Amino acid sequence: MSTQQQAKRTNFIHRLNTTLIAGTLAAGLVATGSAQAQDDREGWPQSFTVGTASQGGTYFVYGSGWANLIADQLGLSGGGEVTGGPTQNLALVHNGEVAFGLTTMGPASDALSGKSPLAPGVVMDNVCAMFPMYETPFSITALSDSGITSISEIPDGATIGFGPAGSTSDTYFPAILEELGVDFERRNGGWNDLAGQLQDGLIDVIAFAAGIPIPAVSQLEVQTDVNIIEFTEQEQAKAIEAFPVSAFTIPASTYSTLEEESRVVSMWNFAIAGCDLPDDFVYEATRITMENNDKMRSIHRSAETTVPENLKYNEVIPFHPGAVRWYKENGYEIPEDMIHQ
Repeated sequence: MSTQQQAKRTNFIHRLNTTLIAGTLAAGLVATGSAQAQDDREGWPQSFTVGTASQGGTYFVYGSGWANLIADQLGLSGGGEVTGGPTQNLALVHNGEVAFGLTTMGPASDALSGKSPLAPGVVMDNVCAMFPMYETPFSITALSDSGITSISEIPDGATIGFGPAGSTSDTYFPAILEELGVDFERRNGGWNDLAGQLQDGLIDVIAFAAGIPIPAVSQLEVQTDVNIIEFTEQEQAKAIEAFPVSAFTIPASTYSTLEEESRVVSMWNFAIAGCDLPDDFVYEATRITMENNDKMRSIHRSAETTVPENLKYNEVIPFHPGAVRWYKENGYEIPEDMIHQ
C-alpha cells in the first residue's frame, strides 16, 4: 500500500469513528430526553375519562370535546362518558372511577358537606376544582300549540321532563317550580329522549338546566314550533331567595325562537378532577384549556366564559394544586383556604 493510500485509509477511519461517536452521543441525548419526558409523566394515567351527562345536553358536547382536546394535545387516550350529570359526576370523580367531571355549584356544595342524594353522609373530599365553565340557565320549553307561554300557565298535573335523575335540573328545577306554585307530574330521561316525548305529546313541558344553546332545544326548533318560557321578575326573585341560583338573561340570538331576551335564573359550572391525580397532569390539562379558549369555543359557544377571570364564582370546591400552579404563574391569586392540601 502506497503512502498516499495509507493516508486516505487513515482519514476514512478517522471520519468513520467521528461519525459513530457523534451518533452514539446523539442517541444518548435522545434516550436521556425520552427518559426525562417519561419521568415528567410519572404516575400519569395512560387514558382518562370525563364524566359528562346525557346525550342532547350541553355537558355531553362540552365534556366530550374537551376530553378530545386534552387527549390530542397530550398524546393520551381520552373521551367523554354519558352519566347522570353533576351529582353522579361528583361521586364518580370522588371514587376514582373517572379522572375528570363536570358539575354545578349546588350539587358540589351538597357532596362536599355529605348531603349528596346518591351517598347521604359521605363527604366527597377527593374532588378538586380545575376551571370555570359557564353558567347553567334554568329554562322551560313547551310546544307552541300547547298554548303555554308562561310558568303560571302550566296546567295542574302537567307532566314535566326534568332530565336525567340526579342531574342539576332534576335536583333543583322541581323544587323551584313547586316554590312557584306549579303542580306537576315528574318525568326523567335523557334530553334527546324527553325532546322526542314532547314532540309526541307524551309530556307537556321540559324544564332544562344546561348550558346554552341546548342542543336538544336547537333541534326541536328545526323540527317544530316551540315556546321558550321566561320567569317573571317576581318569579325570578322568589327563586333566587330560596335556592343557590342567580339572575341570568338568555340572549335573543341564542335560539331562532326568541325575539327578545329571556329572563331566567342560573347556576355556575366548574370542571373537577380527582384530588389524587398527579399535579403535572392536572397542570397540563388546565394550561391547555385556559390557553386555548378559541378551541374551547369551537367545541361549544358557552365556553366563551371558560376563562380564569371567572375563578371567583367557585366558593365551594377546593382547587387542585396542579391547576393552582398555572393560575399563579399567570397572575391569578387563589385564597389559601381554597387550595386542596
